[in-house]
Amino acid sequence: MKIDHPLPQTIQEIEHLEIPMPDGTRLAARIWMPEGSEDLPVPAILEFIPYRKNDKTLERDHARAPWMAAQGYAYVRVDLRGTGESEGLMTDEYTDIELQDGCDVIAWIAGQDWCDGGVGIVGISWGGFNGLQLAALRPPALKAVVTICSTDDRYADDIHYMGGTLLGDHLSWASVMFGINTLPPDPAHVGDRWRTMWEERLDGSGLWLKNWMQHQRRDAFWKHGSVCENFSDIEVPVYAVSGWADGYCRAVFRLVENLEAPVKGLVGPWSHRYPHLGEPGPAIDWLTEETRWWDQWLKGQDTGIADEPKLRVFLQDHAKPQTHYEERSGHWIDLASWPSAQITRTSFALSSDGGLGRAGPGEPLKLCSPLWVGRHGGKWCSYGHPGDQPGDQRREDAGSLTFETAPLEDDRHMVGDPTFSMTFQVDRPVAQVAARLMDVAPDGAATRVSYGLLNLTHRDSHEHPETLEPGQTYTVTVPMKHVAQTFRAGHRIRLGLSTSYFPIAWPAPEPVTLTVLTGECRLDLPLCNAAPVPVESFGPARAAEPLELEVERASSASWSISEDADTGRLLIEVVDDEGAATIRRQGFFHAAKAAERYTILPDDPTSAEGEVTWTHEMRRDEWMVRTVTWTKLTADKSEYRIEARLQAFLDDTCVRDLDWDVRVPRDHN
Repeated sequence: MKIDHPLPQTIQEIEHLEIPMPDGTRLAARIWMPEGSEDLPVPAILEFIPYRKNDKTLERDHARAPWMAAQGYAYVRVDLRGTGESEGLMTDEYTDIELQDGCDVIAWIAGQDWCDGGVGIVGISWGGFNGLQLAALRPPALKAVVTICSTDDRYADDIHYMGGTLLGDHLSWASVMFGINTLPPDPAHVGDRWRTMWEERLDGSGLWLKNWMQHQRRDAFWKHGSVCENFSDIEVPVYAVSGWADGYCRAVFRLVENLEAPVKGLVGPWSHRYPHLGEPGPAIDWLTEETRWWDQWLKGQDTGIADEPKLRVFLQDHAKPQTHYEERSGHWIDLASWPSAQITRTSFALSSDGGLGRAGPGEPLKLCSPLWVGRHGGKWCSYGHPGDQPGDQRREDAGSLTFETAPLEDDRHMVGDPTFSMTFQVDRPVAQVAARLMDVAPDGAATRVSYGLLNLTHRDSHEHPETLEPGQTYTVTVPMKHVAQTFRAGHRIRLGLSTSYFPIAWPAPEPVTLTVLTGECRLDLPLCNAAPVPVESFGPARAAEPLELEVERASSASWSISEDADTGRLLIEVVDDEGAATIRRQGFFHAAKAAERYTILPDDPTSAEGEVTWTHEMRRDEWMVRTVTWTKLTADKSEYRIEARLQAFLDDTCVRDLDWDVRVPRDHN
């Protein structure tokens, strides 16, 4: 339906404003609002993140914030304490002080002359996380939430652990924040304070990877900020959004199922991006959809969005396996609720002759996967870069147990979370299993549709893991990522099992032989009772005018895989170059580049290594800052080792050169 919005002719932008906190700390904000809001107050939308309003996110913010302001909202972009131009120190994610700051910022916004007293909060990733967490704290002025690419469960469904297995992205993400935490405030905004603020960050932000590695089970550290602990804490409307290629799509389904407040879910084919920038496409006119949500809950307009089905998902068609997609074919479908009466969980039996879904022999099968299984898995969280989606799975299958249906007689449509029930024995006290669900085309190409990981010591609890007794029989359920996928007639459905999945998951401390009792195992798929009815798609993506940049080096990304011919050592190298550009209106230059390296021998889990280097540079006129951070993770059978270095340069002078060498005991991992 068409929604008419008041469109102010002009908007005003406040480039830098300082919000006072009760303890005297000042947080930096950039605000876009309709001209004349002081006389005709408007609702406000807050985005509260650590990624630097003045440079790192300005290009993205400039494409959406002015557009939202033109719809009659004040868009308030605030740097977290200790980031960007905000004072103070940030020592971890989602701390108590961060969340209290968020409540205080919301109260401050609601009390401004230009705000009518109603505030919404929006964010992707970190901003989506703290949006849910702030909603659970119930600040009085907060009226609605839009959370994108986030989670309700910081342990079981975040970038740190999956099914109790340590993720490679745990290292990658810690390294991202290690680099960002070294960056100074902009002297143009904070004046001579910049140097003191910068050195406080360099000395006090700490090594977050160490913090996270000290919590390998679901303890109080991870329960903090996990709104799944009590969904009823959230009483305001929530719009939850993600993509199938994103790491966080499962949370959308849990929020739609469990929130008592008004809730809506949307999942596209996208990676970890806003939907109007969605890749793989199709990107959508997300800003119009988001405005409908705000108009409903912040302006009290009946936009119809509250009466629509709770969940809309993109039903993907078959795609040949490739590590980067610009577009995915398929169509949108609606589900009135979740769980859905349109879907029935259907069981497929495993047989020891490799069959899936038909009666067959059920003898035990043994598996000890070579540690190169996982090389074509991509990243746990795709950013839409070349290489970070899974490639053809046939090479992975060579080191796995596989089970396959006969060619399908009809199209089958799956929406939801596949699960694998496995009865097994192992020969080591610590073990893991990876389950991959694949769409196999008539030519044999195998496209990974979903997957799941489980640390088998976490078979009964992520909070209280227990070692395995060799030779004892256990039964577990391995949950897989939600997805909406069509399996075409003539294709086959394949299940692949492996005892490792590096570098997505760090390997168990010893080689493990897994004995699968096939006669007692099954794959459950959430299949549609009938072909889903396509619904009208969203309009094409649109946004505000782009920010003017003088680009010196365009952003790029690359992914390479190689093996040593003599040793079989696997080497995966990932480069993420954010580019180098000057923001013309500020005369501010910024550049950033990361290099990641993962390596392992085919039969030695203790040979696994992960190494990440980030280089950042910022300058204006004669002022120049450069920082280099390096992090390396290794492990033996009993402990992890973290080596790290931070170097910070002002002009050509090194002002900090800090080293860490930390060992953390392995805890059932």
